[in-house]
Amino acid sequence: MEIIISTNSKKPIYEQIVFQIKAQIMEGTLQSGMPMPSMRALAKSLHVSVITVQRAYEQLQRDGFIETTVGRGTFVAAQNTALYQEEQQRQAEEHLAAAAAIAHAGGIPLHTLVEVLTMFYQEGDL
Repeated sequence: MEIIISTNSKKPIYEQIVFQIKAQIMEGTLQSGMPMPSMRALAKSLHVSVITVQRAYEQLQRDGFIETTVGRGTFVAAQNTALYQEEQQRQAEEHLAAAAAIAHAGGIPLHTLVEVLTMFYQEGDL
């Protein structure tokens, strides 16, 4: 599992960890049932606080991406297609909100933005 922490990012470190682990699960790099590193091990490898990793793991568990069993450890949760689709929609909405703000500030008409999005979506090979 590879996680890269950016000190230049405006996102808190725990959010960077959550985002990258979710992405790896959705891409299939981390598969259902795979063991996750312990909080201490991950904190040590990333050179961050154990509390930061704990916060990330708690968020991932709340979102249904990992499961923790006392005495056994933390594992990638069984795949839930609806959950992953919801997460992907949330990410798309974030990007679309940013695109809409840029278009609005630049005076780009909505119909032009819709045409560009439609073209990208139909190409499907992004």
